[in-house]
Amino acid sequence: MRTVTKRFSRIGIFLASGLVLAACVADRSQIARAPVMAPPRPVVQPIPVDTTPRPVSAPTALVSLLPSLSRDFGGKVGIAVKSIDDGWVVSSNGDVPLPQQSVSKLWVAMTVLDLKDQGKLSLDQPITVTKSDLTLFHQPIAALVKGDGYQTTIGGLLQRALTMSDNTANDRLLQFVGGPTVVRAFLAKRAIANIKFGPGERLLQSGTAGLTWKQEYSQGNAFYAARNRVPASVRLDAFERYVANPPDGAAPNAIVDALARLKRGELLSAESTSYLIGTMESSRTGRMRLRGAVPEGWTFGHKTGTGQDFSGRTAGYNDVGILIAPNGKAYAVAVMIGDSPKTIPQRQELMQSVVTGVVTNHRF
Repeated sequence: MRTVTKRFSRIGIFLASGLVLAACVADRSQIARAPVMAPPRPVVQPIPVDTTPRPVSAPTALVSLLPSLSRDFGGKVGIAVKSIDDGWVVSSNGDVPLPQQSVSKLWVAMTVLDLKDQGKLSLDQPITVTKSDLTLFHQPIAALVKGDGYQTTIGGLLQRALTMSDNTANDRLLQFVGGPTVVRAFLAKRAIANIKFGPGERLLQSGTAGLTWKQEYSQGNAFYAARNRVPASVRLDAFERYVANPPDGAAPNAIVDALARLKRGELLSAESTSYLIGTMESSRTGRMRLRGAVPEGWTFGHKTGTGQDFSGRTAGYNDVGILIAPNGKAYAVAVMIGDSPKTIPQRQELMQSVVTGVVTNHRF
């Protein structure tokens, strides 16, 4: 009986060993059939790319040119050039406030167009110019004022003020929008700093001559006759006061910044921006100032300004504008001669030298 039991025990052990062996073979078969997994690849983090635009420096030659031009010219001269696309500014006496004279017509025009953008007026809106609106100096519209006055439109006056620098057209617009305080409010609203707006043509010019304005001065040569009767010492004092602290003073840097903002569409609607720049481009004044050096293929829109002469000196001989290259890159340019005994050809040569410097150093 014990022998039989031992046999069965041995059989059991044998069978158990077979089962274990079979299981191991099965496991090895499963392992053989299991897919081989590749080791995980390390995660490579992308290197961040700096997309911040790099500042573009101004042309070195232009940086040297402007101070040398103003230094060699003498008198009170301010020059500024701003790349509207790249942002750099080059200037000489760029923060010195200088007499604007008719350059200030730009701010009247912008005020009018801003009111148009607000729906408060239309360029087709009719307006009358009467003899009581006449001013002095350059006012071609005076020849059209007869009897009950000259009938025109807001847009018509704007065109005359900008392209012909008509003083009466500009003053009539100034009166229509509400006077100097409204223009100053526009400048403040748009954060246009370091640009003052004066009291209007009649008060500005009579004050510079040592006179108190009378409307009769607007007729014929009455203003010149009255000015000639002012003692030389009184005229000199008035002239010096104006040049030292012009009520219409503006810094060249401030003007080119405002022109750059205009071109970028930051001051007016797209329609009004296009209208104003197009009107500036059709200006008929100052053809031998900055415009005299603008080469073929370039576009230029501008506004000039000219002050009174006294004893061989001129209080304000200016030209400011937007110069556009054939490839579309644009520059704001301002040359302001605040007080100088230099001849007109010499002043024009200075202005043209600035344009030539910009064109020569233009980067495509």
